[in-house]
Amino acid sequence: MNTYLQQYAPVPTALDALPPPPVGFTGREDDLAYILGVLDPDRTGEGPAVAVLSGWGGVGKTTLAYATGHAAQRRGWFTGVLLVDLHGYDPRPAQAEEALEALLRSLGVPHEHLPPPGAGREALYRSQLNLRQEKGERLLVVADNASAIAQVQPLVPPGHHGMLVTSRHRLTGLGRMRTVNRLQPEDAVALLDAALKNNNPDDPRVGQDPEAAERLASACGYLPLALQITAALLAQDPGQPLSERADALGGTDGILDGLDDGERSLRTMFDQSLERLTPQEQDLFRLLALNPGPNISTPAAAVLADQPQPATERLLARLDASHLIERTPAVRGRWQMHDLLRAYANEQAAATMDRGRAPRRRYDQARDRLIHYYIQHAQAAKTHLHPLGGPVSARFTDRDQALDWFDAERENLMATAHTTPHAAVHLSSALGTYLEWRRHLQDHVVVRALALDASTQLKNTYNKATAWNNLGGALKELRRFEDSLLALETALDLYQQTGDTNGEATAWNNLGGVLKELRRFDDAHHAHKTARDLYQQTGDTHGEASAWNNLGNAYGELRRFDDAHHAHKTARDLYQQTGDTHGEASAWNNLGNAYGELRR
Repeated sequence: MNTYLQQYAPVPTALDALPPPPVGFTGREDDLAYILGVLDPDRTGEGPAVAVLSGWGGVGKTTLAYATGHAAQRRGWFTGVLLVDLHGYDPRPAQAEEALEALLRSLGVPHEHLPPPGAGREALYRSQLNLRQEKGERLLVVADNASAIAQVQPLVPPGHHGMLVTSRHRLTGLGRMRTVNRLQPEDAVALLDAALKNNNPDDPRVGQDPEAAERLASACGYLPLALQITAALLAQDPGQPLSERADALGGTDGILDGLDDGERSLRTMFDQSLERLTPQEQDLFRLLALNPGPNISTPAAAVLADQPQPATERLLARLDASHLIERTPAVRGRWQMHDLLRAYANEQAAATMDRGRAPRRRYDQARDRLIHYYIQHAQAAKTHLHPLGGPVSARFTDRDQALDWFDAERENLMATAHTTPHAAVHLSSALGTYLEWRRHLQDHVVVRALALDASTQLKNTYNKATAWNNLGGALKELRRFEDSLLALETALDLYQQTGDTNGEATAWNNLGGVLKELRRFDDAHHAHKTARDLYQQTGDTHGEASAWNNLGNAYGELRRFDDAHHAHKTARDLYQQTGDTHGEASAWNNLGNAYGELRR
């Protein structure tokens, strides 16, 4: 444990014993201003001048505390500084009694006058600080690397003295809290450049390849420790281009192996944080790695953990307090994980599964539960978007809530569609209408292509025909008309092979729409007319309405406006029969265009 006291004297100045921030300290202006506002001796408001800086390992809390101390020195706010490292994440963290002993020794109390561990030692510490206040002194106590309130509470100084606490946990109740976040991209690049130039002032690599420097900073997660380690490794290999280093860190596999310079290791720092958690918290942290998307809701996490939602929420909150996950800022009740922590969680989950059959089966079951949860809820939400109305799922109260759920879960659903053929088929069906309505057209093509690949793997000709048909529709919306035409012709052939008349009708109807976009109006007319006849054969009134409506548009392009008028009028009436208000509106609109061409 290192403890320093530098009292006011002409030489050295008050805070000369405080270690300087490492080279490249940058991008913390807002944090500095906030903390200095807490330490300002002329601040308004009550309460002790105590600031607690929390954040995950390697984010730069200690560096920020040192920089704040130096900034306070320049303002003349303190006559001395006490610095104590509590080793909160070491195998044996320092106890408050040990910290008090070291601080009292630094305050000049002889060993023989130290009280035994207990209330007397804390009372002496406070009396010593009160005595210094009476002499006009003001000290800054920096308690670095704390892991529990019990380590710090006895060290809080009385009176007008100040205190800074750094921790990977949110130690609520000590003072004003400030979460230290990762750097902004431009500040991360600046730190990397400064660290490289500290080793070699002539190192030109950041200036020569700023794009690679940005990629490298991104691969380091804009985390100061990761950037410092990377700079050290680059200094050891001065001929290595930044692009090569960025490529090496770009993949998620083994990324933490590349963030270890022999003295500092990001994985070791994460290990220390994980070891401070309870077994339940550790287990949930590992399970969260199974979520394929970028964030997770509390209900989905409860499904993963196979625990009641209130219990899961308490565990999530404790993981958030430990800065191993964080709340998603935009949406309440959602949680996210930094990319480097996700890589670490994946390692931990894989290591757990490698221990034997039982843990692997348990994790496989958790993943299956989560996939099933996403599929079930997506299918339920889809029922609220169906244009015909009809029965809707009670999982969502109304269409708005269903859309909100889709909006929040879209990236998770897209990622889940990549996990298994079963998920791809079901989520393609559930997501199609939503993605088209919200105009996520590239996602629409991707999920339809995944369903096609899955149907091919499963050797299901019927599903394969539907997948080609849906892919053709998605490509049409993206205005890739030639690709759409090929997909729909393939779907048509497969439907004919299986004798699926209704599917064949749908393919003809969609094909007509693409042919119209390609200005092949006679072919489009034939396609929609064929679709209409087939829908009539199968008794699909809604499909027939759609074909009549599209047929009317083809007649319009052929300038057969009387036929167009008849087609749209028929479509309107059929849509009314099926209760499709949206389709009826479309038919009315097209009917109006036909009347206009007829000068009516």
